[in-house]
Amino acid sequence: MSERDTRRARTTIPPASGEPAETSYDELLLAATAARRFYLDHVSKVEIAQELGVSRFKVARLLELAHARGIVRIDIAFPTDTDPRLAAALCERFGLEHAVVVNPPGADPGGPEPFTDLLAQPAARLVTDLLGEDDVLGLAWGRAVTAVTHALTRLPPCAVVQITGVHPPTAINDQTVRAVHRAAALAQGPAHPLYVPLVLPNALTAHVLRHQPGIAAVLGRFPTVTTAVVAIGAWGPGLSTVHDALEEDERDHCAALGTVAEMASHLFDAEGGLVDAGLDERTVAISAGQLHAVPRVIGVAGGRHKARAVLAVLRSGLLTGIVTDAHTARRALEESPPVPVAPRSRAHGRAGPPDRSPVRVRP
Repeated sequence: MSERDTRRARTTIPPASGEPAETSYDELLLAATAARRFYLDHVSKVEIAQELGVSRFKVARLLELAHARGIVRIDIAFPTDTDPRLAAALCERFGLEHAVVVNPPGADPGGPEPFTDLLAQPAARLVTDLLGEDDVLGLAWGRAVTAVTHALTRLPPCAVVQITGVHPPTAINDQTVRAVHRAAALAQGPAHPLYVPLVLPNALTAHVLRHQPGIAAVLGRFPTVTTAVVAIGAWGPGLSTVHDALEEDERDHCAALGTVAEMASHLFDAEGGLVDAGLDERTVAISAGQLHAVPRVIGVAGGRHKARAVLAVLRSGLLTGIVTDAHTARRALEESPPVPVAPRSRAHGRAGPPDRSPVRVRP
């Protein structure tokens, strides 16, 4: 063996998260060879084992290693048919900079879950296109946002900040916290997760937690966010994290105030006004004013159960972009009068609909 080969054989690569030991460069080359033969050449594990002079169990471990180290990446592409004309109409009607409208392959199944996967990849592509080097990506809590991070395959170098707390029962191991780390790993940038519930039992608990050094440090990064990805919830069971976190009498109180939508812990009425239900003191999340200052805010939601909620948030003036389905887009256009809205500007802030403040509060 040459001196160069000897040095190469002694070179070890730090393990990925969850791997117990270091991996040599030669082992990674072997994993890449096994992966190429298995995935591209469609050779069986038994045949690969014979070619490499190892056991088929070793081949299985090499394939697992190839996945863990990013040598192999599997991208499941859901069939998506977009409608550019509906997207352009949404941009014109609501003053958006970006819109992606997806035609579902079949009839609307009604629930939000099928749309989470359907919209994730188009949303991931939009986010990737919008982000530039040294941008700061903000991620809110929500199944749709988590699905978008799973669909991401690359990101430019940037920091990732969690801009809301998480679902109360699983604050430490929540998917959104993992999503922040996953996106930061793709961007090869720092991750700033929030290890705190979105909704707290009372204002005092929320105040104390907001002033904990680690949490306060993340909250202090909210003004640096340049692109935020947010889910849109409807006011009903299983359709909004805030709704499900409240007691029944609190949910009824919010509904009586006219709440039809929720985004990043903020409640909206049908006209897009913010509903003041007294929850801001109990939540840990980016404020409506801070969200309005973010240059790009992309909402992701679809399905007939969320159509009214999406329209409400579109009317609020807080979004600069939307990823939704064709049915929801058509309903938004049908139920909103064609009043021209000035497009938002990254350099000069964003203009909401005429005579409507994007942070108008309904008492």
